[in-house]
Amino acid sequence: MLYFSKWKTIAVLALCALGVLFALPNVLPQSVRDAYPSWFPARTIVLGLDLQGGSQLLLEVDANALRRSRADALREDVRRALREARIGTTSIALNGQTVAATLRDPSQLDLALEKLRPLAAPQTQSLFGGAGPAEAEIASRDGNVVTATLSEQAIQARVRGAVDQSLKIVDRRVNETGTVEPSIQRQGADRILLQVPGLQDPQRLKAILGQVAKLEFRLVDLSMPPEQAAAGRPPEGSEVLQEERGGQIAPILIEKRVMVSGEDLTDAQATFSSQDRQPVVSFKFNTKGAREFSAATQANVGKPFAIVLDNKVISAPRINEPITGGQGQISGNFTVESANDLAVLLRAGALPAPLTVIEERTVGPGLGQDSITAGTRATWYAAIFVVIFMFATYGVFGFIANIALVVHVIFIFALMSLLGATLTLPGIAGIVLTIGTAVDSNVLIYERIREEFRSGRSMVSSIEAGFKHAFAVIIDSNSTMAIAAIILFLLGSGPVRGFAVVFLLGIVTTVITAVTMTRMMIALWYRRTRPTTLPF
Repeated sequence: MLYFSKWKTIAVLALCALGVLFALPNVLPQSVRDAYPSWFPARTIVLGLDLQGGSQLLLEVDANALRRSRADALREDVRRALREARIGTTSIALNGQTVAATLRDPSQLDLALEKLRPLAAPQTQSLFGGAGPAEAEIASRDGNVVTATLSEQAIQARVRGAVDQSLKIVDRRVNETGTVEPSIQRQGADRILLQVPGLQDPQRLKAILGQVAKLEFRLVDLSMPPEQAAAGRPPEGSEVLQEERGGQIAPILIEKRVMVSGEDLTDAQATFSSQDRQPVVSFKFNTKGAREFSAATQANVGKPFAIVLDNKVISAPRINEPITGGQGQISGNFTVESANDLAVLLRAGALPAPLTVIEERTVGPGLGQDSITAGTRATWYAAIFVVIFMFATYGVFGFIANIALVVHVIFIFALMSLLGATLTLPGIAGIVLTIGTAVDSNVLIYERIREEFRSGRSMVSSIEAGFKHAFAVIIDSNSTMAIAAIILFLLGSGPVRGFAVVFLLGIVTTVITAVTMTRMMIALWYRRTRPTTLPF
């Protein structure tokens, strides 16, 4: 007997009401959505880059810069380890990825190898949680030369880690600028695809992303005039950087040793100086950074302290007294916007390596509106022809399938709004495709009902048998499509993943509307009309 319980009917109607509730904000103006109470669902579908315009950047992590940085760090580690062990050297040279230290006393070769072996310890983890590749290879040659060579496997592991870290930092930096719903995805081994819908001028975004934002606090080397160091050879352990003074660029001699790193910053805000009301950046350290900053300023009262950002000295104030509160200010020739941008960079964290823009694309809002218009028109045409076909072929049953089809589309928009999914042009194509696949399930059910009725079954028995026997076929066909959509989502990127998301949601809602909801409406229709023959 064709039976649909009252509680199931109520559940289906409640589900439809929820679908309308979550999908409704997409067709309401912003002023109405702003008036919603806080508990009322007001999330809307985010339009992708191809629908509302915006900017797309393809970024590449500079692996060579990361390799050079690691080589420089290895040379400093070798110098520090030998100095702490009181092992004299005549030179410490860097050639590519190899650091070669020539010892004054060849008898200290074994001791030097022992002190440098900790530098070879793995610094990263493998995919399965074990120790990663060795950081470097320690060896000796010529009886008085000890070498440390960076491992290429360790460099590649650091590049992969740098991409993962850059993804998070790019996400924080872009969101700090107030941009809504950017799309940030990994592309290949060392690239990042950034799509920012609605952003028509990407220059400021490129400026923010182009900076490594590596903040360091170092002492100024006063052992010789910076001009002399720039013209000749700076002292070992120091380097010549550039500083802006009164609108002029001047050299300044800075120690390479980092007293405090910007990695220990917990907050940075653009404010105004209480003395001259000029824009400054106020910063705050965590417990570790505050302790190191306090110790550094206590030990160097009266000396200039350089604030270095991306190897450029932005300020070199003199330490007049110890700074023990873990807070400070960075002053310079800032504008309000540049101070705010620097605060954004410091809050988001330092990039592990520079990002190079290798492809830039801008989509105008006019082109995006054309895409929306074309996609909407295609959806309407597809829906109208499907509705006409179903009604002409199956009569009342086709009308019921069309009602389920409308609910099916509402459910798709409701789920996308609830998940905060991004709708792209391929996503619209996915909606059009699911319109056809949704009624395909109804066609399977109706044709099976017709076969059962023609074989001599009663009306009720034919309908029951049609739904029962067609259900397994519907599940099988939708399962194969779901597998394909999942593979597209996992292996695809950008618009392909957008298509896969919409198609997956359409498959889920198809099973609900084409089977459960259609059966409920046919049961209600049968109870009211009590027909003796099929309407098609």
